[in-house]
Amino acid sequence: MDVLLIRLLFVIIVAIVCFLIHPFGLPKNLDAAVGALIGAAIIAFEWRLRAMSLKRLIGAAIGSVLGIVGAYLFALVIRNSIPASPTQSFLQIMVMMIMAYVGLAVGANKGDLINLAALGGVFSGEKLGKKSYKILDTSVIIDGRIADIAETGFLDGLIVIPQFVLRELQLVADSADSLKRNRGRRGLDILQRLQKTAIVQIQIVEDDFPSVREVDMKLIELAKLYEGKIITNDFNLNKVAQLQGVAVLNINELANSLKPIVLPGEVMRVFILKEGKEYNQGVAYLDDGTMVVVDNARKMIGKTIDVSVTSVLQTTAGKMIFGKWDERTTGRHDVKAAPPPQVAALPSTPPSQATPDPAKKSTLPMADRASD
Repeated sequence: MDVLLIRLLFVIIVAIVCFLIHPFGLPKNLDAAVGALIGAAIIAFEWRLRAMSLKRLIGAAIGSVLGIVGAYLFALVIRNSIPASPTQSFLQIMVMMIMAYVGLAVGANKGDLINLAALGGVFSGEKLGKKSYKILDTSVIIDGRIADIAETGFLDGLIVIPQFVLRELQLVADSADSLKRNRGRRGLDILQRLQKTAIVQIQIVEDDFPSVREVDMKLIELAKLYEGKIITNDFNLNKVAQLQGVAVLNINELANSLKPIVLPGEVMRVFILKEGKEYNQGVAYLDDGTMVVVDNARKMIGKTIDVSVTSVLQTTAGKMIFGKWDERTTGRHDVKAAPPPQVAALPSTPPSQATPDPAKKSTLPMADRASD
């Protein structure tokens, strides 16, 4: 708010000065209007300079100075070769403007090649500040794990969300496809969650590159402008950014590096979930999603067993663990299976249908005869 007031005051002062001294020989009101336009143009130029990095500002200044020096040398040649006339003045002015503009543009474009560390420790704070920017990609916002990482405090610096990424996320959220629509809305919820996190600072920037159509290339140009890092889980964007010298933080690589390390010969306890592709194989999964392929475990599907790790394969998609289950060296107590079903006992024979005891049957006639 204070900056806006200062800018408005600057435009008013320029307009008042032009109104009082008549620099253009126009009526007072027109002089004041021209002064206000000049002040607004200066403010717009200053606003544009704020988005530039220090390297580009230094490169533009050096290029402008070299361009003016070259224009002065050309002006000497023009003055000695062309007689004094309006054409000579016009050529000198045009050469001065062209050389100054070319030096400014080329110097700003090549300013990224300047090594600020070689200029001393005066610019070290600027360099560190630029390196602390973290620019979010659309894919990593929809993924959602960035919010959990931010809440743990592992992300430092300023989290930058470009406006063109928000537009792409809004287009996904408004898609006619229900799956894409749900992903887009999930991304918007993740952004709200990040904004409510007190540990990190979120900044939405308006910088755009109209000449660049693809969002990935815009992210790379923005990372060059802010000298920051791109946070993504897009494999293609990761490779292209690294080829152009932009630092990338890949969420998938972070997740793979945090998986537990196992060595051949170690014993782990897994639950055999399904059958493997090869003969007599079983497949299990760890809590982090790592696949465990176990030999000789096909008949142990649905049971928890102890397996011995034989090898570990690291791929671009993640890590795979190969193990072996040896029934001979594994005791019965190492296998947990569902308890056998209990069979209900058959009902006992009713007393009325019981088979009579032969001894009792034989004593009955003797008792009858005794009574006779």
